[in-house]
Amino acid sequence: MSTKITPKQNYELTRQQIGYVDRRIATPEDYRRIGFKSGLEVHQQLATKEKLFCHCPCGVFQKNGDYDAEVIRHMRPAMSELGGYDGTALMEFKTRKNIIYRINNETACTYEVDDTPPFKINPEALEIALKISLLSKLNVVGEVHITRKQYLDGSIPTGFQRTAILGVNGHIQLRNKKVNLIQLSIEEDSCREIADVGHERWYKTDRLGMPLIETVTAPELVTPDELREAAEYIRFLNRSTGLVRTGMGAGREDVNVSCRGGSRVEIKGVAHNKWIPELSHNEAFRQWALLHIRKLLLERITKEKWQPRHMELDPHEFKFTYLLLVECKEKKHKIIAINIPEFKGFLSHFTQPEQVFADEISQRLKVIACIEKPNMIHSEQEDVLISDHDFATIRTKMGAKNKDAQIIIWGPEEDIETAIETVIERCEMIFDGVPNETRKSFADGTTIFERVLPGADRMYPDTDSCPIPLSDEYIERLGKDLPQDISKRIELLSKWGVPEDAFHFILSKNIYPIIDEICSRFLFDPKRVAIFFGHTYKNIVGKQKAHTDFNYRKLVGLFKFIHEQGLHINIAKYLLPILYQHPSMEFNSMLTALKFKKRSLEELAAPIDFLAEKYRDIRKTDEQDDAANWIMGQLHKQAIGNIELRDLREIIDKRLQ
Repeated sequence: MSTKITPKQNYELTRQQIGYVDRRIATPEDYRRIGFKSGLEVHQQLATKEKLFCHCPCGVFQKNGDYDAEVIRHMRPAMSELGGYDGTALMEFKTRKNIIYRINNETACTYEVDDTPPFKINPEALEIALKISLLSKLNVVGEVHITRKQYLDGSIPTGFQRTAILGVNGHIQLRNKKVNLIQLSIEEDSCREIADVGHERWYKTDRLGMPLIETVTAPELVTPDELREAAEYIRFLNRSTGLVRTGMGAGREDVNVSCRGGSRVEIKGVAHNKWIPELSHNEAFRQWALLHIRKLLLERITKEKWQPRHMELDPHEFKFTYLLLVECKEKKHKIIAINIPEFKGFLSHFTQPEQVFADEISQRLKVIACIEKPNMIHSEQEDVLISDHDFATIRTKMGAKNKDAQIIIWGPEEDIETAIETVIERCEMIFDGVPNETRKSFADGTTIFERVLPGADRMYPDTDSCPIPLSDEYIERLGKDLPQDISKRIELLSKWGVPEDAFHFILSKNIYPIIDEICSRFLFDPKRVAIFFGHTYKNIVGKQKAHTDFNYRKLVGLFKFIHEQGLHINIAKYLLPILYQHPSMEFNSMLTALKFKKRSLEELAAPIDFLAEKYRDIRKTDEQDDAANWIMGQLHKQAIGNIELRDLREIIDKRLQ
């Protein structure tokens, strides 16, 4: 076997060996082949005035530098009653992070930093969450019990989140299958991260404590597109109440993914549902790639015989030219070489698009040892940062064999021990397959390591909060004022003949009730009204910023005016841009701006013969359609708002026969 690994060739070879396919051409059979399995945890902020357990305002967001005080905290793990430590707590403790909270007096109080017991749960938030539970076909609990869920990433100053299960065992109806819901909980939102550099992480507390619901599906989604459909359905369901917040960060998904033989990996805080298919696709194949590495490794060596070695490198002994290694002399940082037995070919093994197994190690070095990237060099990377001579010397000194791989790391002396442990630990994990972990998502569909996945036993009763009984009468009252099921709305849109590309906008903006009101009050064709909103209105929203006084009620007023004036609905398209920018303008003035004049069908048809004669003088072809199109173009603007355009076209065609 050659002693030289060609990284690009190995990347492509291993990519082919695991059978990776681009998501755009992947088929359901590809996902069955790797045993794709996934579920969702959908988080949605509720549109309340106050936070969940205090009276601070919701929806008031500050800039990063707008704060009145800072609180600094550190992670110190404590042994549980069963005599063990939580893996996440141990990992966070290793980082030796300073967690810095920037507090603004307008949006935070002593409750947020655990200096004051909680107030009673916000009744407005509880009512909204219960309505959504009923919409989700969940069995609502008879009594609400507030619990504490350990939150060990630093995003909540107390180290725990108050949460309560409100409903269990529900379901949603997708296009081709029913998906079970495990539960719905109400809980506090966490802080917003500002930055995470080295041993310091900053948060701001304006979002902390805002009411949030979490809807958890069963792991029954077997393709990435099915996964997105479920996420969209829950999003539409939540928004159909009109009682939840919208906008960036108001709704977020945690996507749980595994493949056959893999483990549950949580892709945390996915902000856009359109990212979900690519992220889940790549995560399933990442796990499939890790299992392939495990198979090849076990063919070479067992875990018991695997013995990595490391040694400190004296920068005076080597002619390093790589700047970060050269700087180690001045900074008095240590440089460590680690020999990884039998790992040749694995560091450049494909894991995700444009990522290899070495990236798995580098990402953990950044998170756990707090050594910022670039933080390592390895024997299989494309860029030559250390000469072949220096690498050969390092291999000789460590007694490396032909199939061994080498990694070189550097950093402050106080971080090096953790860094060595992190490298060896991540390599050792591959013997067991896929580690449970939380990963951060990116728009290109790839992920990076974020932290160890918390253990299952992370909840315990909150002794500061009393149980809240829910009477049958109260639940029945809430159930009488629920919006129509999303599946029913989709069914009706299909029945009306509305193009499917209009569904998403209508449901995500909760426009369906407006369409229903317009059609029932003014007797317009539902298909036409839905297309107006799903295409025409969507187009203007995407291109222009609305006036601050514009809202959906203005659109209801528009259709009321069209109905009362006996105008044709096609004029709505031309009045909309004016209304969008000038919502206080009188509708009659808008007609004047359009130079609209009410005409009968006879008046509109009167010039057809004259126009036909004129066309004969200027025509370039003898085609009847060309003549009809030209005449239609002359009369089109006058016909808008007066008649159905196809009726005018029929008259023109008959006159030209």
